[in-house]
Amino acid sequence: MGRETDVDVGQRRDAGWTSVPHPVLVVDPTGFIRTASAATRDVVADVEFGTDLESLAPWLAQAHQRFVESPATHGRADAMALGSVGDVVFEARPTPLSDGDVAWWLVEQTELPLREAQRALARERERSAFLDEASAVLMASLNIDRCMEATVQMAARHLADAAVVVAPVAGGRIPVVYGGAGDTVTQCRVDADPATVPGLGEALRGFPPVPSRWIDPASLPEWLLPKDFDGSVGSVVITPLPGHGVPAGALVLLRRTTHMAFSEGEELFARLFAARAGAALSAARLYADQRTVTHTLMRELLPPQLHRMHGFELAGGYRASEDHHLVGGDFYDVHPAATDEAETLVVLGDVCGKGLEAAVLTGKIRNTLHALAPLADRHENVLSLLNSALLSTDNSRFATVVLASVARRDGVVHLRLTCAGHPAPIIVRHDGRVERADTRGTLVGALPQFKARTYETTLAPGETCLLYTDGLSEARGGPLGTSVFGDDGLTEAMAECVAMPAEAVVERIMMLATQWVGGQPHDDMAVVAISAPRRTYLSAVDGHTAGRYTA
Repeated sequence: MGRETDVDVGQRRDAGWTSVPHPVLVVDPTGFIRTASAATRDVVADVEFGTDLESLAPWLAQAHQRFVESPATHGRADAMALGSVGDVVFEARPTPLSDGDVAWWLVEQTELPLREAQRALARERERSAFLDEASAVLMASLNIDRCMEATVQMAARHLADAAVVVAPVAGGRIPVVYGGAGDTVTQCRVDADPATVPGLGEALRGFPPVPSRWIDPASLPEWLLPKDFDGSVGSVVITPLPGHGVPAGALVLLRRTTHMAFSEGEELFARLFAARAGAALSAARLYADQRTVTHTLMRELLPPQLHRMHGFELAGGYRASEDHHLVGGDFYDVHPAATDEAETLVVLGDVCGKGLEAAVLTGKIRNTLHALAPLADRHENVLSLLNSALLSTDNSRFATVVLASVARRDGVVHLRLTCAGHPAPIIVRHDGRVERADTRGTLVGALPQFKARTYETTLAPGETCLLYTDGLSEARGGPLGTSVFGDDGLTEAMAECVAMPAEAVVERIMMLATQWVGGQPHDDMAVVAISAPRRTYLSAVDGHTAGRYTA
């Protein structure tokens, strides 16, 4: 038998590697594939003997070269390499052979795609949590300025190096809110044309955003950059803030040149955030518009400010059934006389029910009485016409009203009082006597036929007539919370108000009523005091001030 040559030895060794039941590549020191196991072909189809490893897996060729050139790395974990061949990710682990070759064992990495998926899932969870936080923060306030400030703060903190909200043009100027580092926020209005900024004019009109790569950062005007933004702008995103039918503005995100440009995924995420910010801004703007309308209408429903006029004093007090309500079913109004001798008409009433619906009917009654005020020389005619105006098929509510015509003649205040289903007014005389006006009538808005009786009297200096609603006399409270304030309690309170100015009488009565009900539910309360004033002069007595009243 002949002697075995080196070639025979090599072939026998290569045949041994071929039968290894695991993917393995044997690579010589120069980087050429010497042989491979049969299992390698099952996972790597392009394996060819004698080819350069660089053509199959450049990452593995670089690891092989480092391994061959650095014997000190043999047996160390950092000698392993990680990369992909085709669509499969492998971890390559080297084993040095005696002839200088290296056997690279290929371990398929099924965990790497899983880790990538886990990282992607964690990233999406972070974004979802941010969007949830954004919705909560942005919808927590219906104030437009606070909403824009929160938008730029969150955007600058999570999406970019700086953020700018550009609101729709108002009054010929552009409202702009800037957000930068440290949650700093600046608001201003600028005279500029948004159409000169690529993508901004379109965003303010609600058109879809243009890709970030289409916008030249160098073209941005100075007014669009926060004053504390240092460095150069490297990437810009301009996206609309969609609203309810009308765009709420535009969001501009700025990133410095030292950072990576916005990716498509980041631009899409910015649009998701902008959708929430736009909805919040739109809701805040809608609320502001509605508040303006409500405030305008409310001005006509709020009780007027009363003061001294034509020789007599007027004061009024009102407390709604709910502390957060400004108006309700009780009301009072004054129609001043044109001259000192003519009569001033004072009206106080109580509409059935409370809340907004009662306030609407209150406004209708006040407007009707305003039109009927010139006819106030005959109270019954005015109330009869008001009764007819309230009788309609779409109105099931009624009201009680008291009219008081007041005029000062010959140093005395003359009163004409007429009640329509309303508690009769109370009069306190200068000697402390308390009287109830002898007037009565039917409800207004309840029956086709209306009847009433008018009561006439005079007020001497220091005397007061109190008009009030049943929310005051029927208020429940007291020590046990179940007692009714009642006519007796009101009479007793008025007896303590002798010679008081009208404003002091109202303050005293409302204070007692508030103390009586405490924090318990109650009806609307309204009072009006009509007083004949006393003239007062002050004199110094022993260095102190003393008051003396004269008629």
